[in-house]
Amino acid sequence: MKIRKAAEDYLEAMLMLREQKGFIRSVDIAEQLGVTKPSVSYATKHLRENGYISMDKDGLITLLPPGMRIAKSIYTRHKVLSRFLISLGVDPEIAREDACKIEHDLTEESFQAIRRHTEEAGS
Repeated sequence: MKIRKAAEDYLEAMLMLREQKGFIRSVDIAEQLGVTKPSVSYATKHLRENGYISMDKDGLITLLPPGMRIAKSIYTRHKVLSRFLISLGVDPEIAREDACKIEHDLTEESFQAIRRHTEEAGS
């Protein structure tokens, strides 16, 4: 299943918010991603229409199974790549920023090689 980088970013942010706060709200997504509330409304509308999320009458967002799969995949990539870069001596904040840039475009083969290397090194 191929979706756009922006949609992956939104889904990943939703998963992170759910882990941090126990719930997902549009206002928190806007703050997390540094985007406007109208941008979040536009994105969530499309994510809902495509079956990745649902939203209740109070505006709380739930990741549906297809959205959760993508969110977990991207978030795992982010964490592994961040750890890898930090193990190379990159400042943690820069490592997290760079991981965001890399996580979407890295091939599965290269990601798995980095993951194996990171696990073997105990990072």
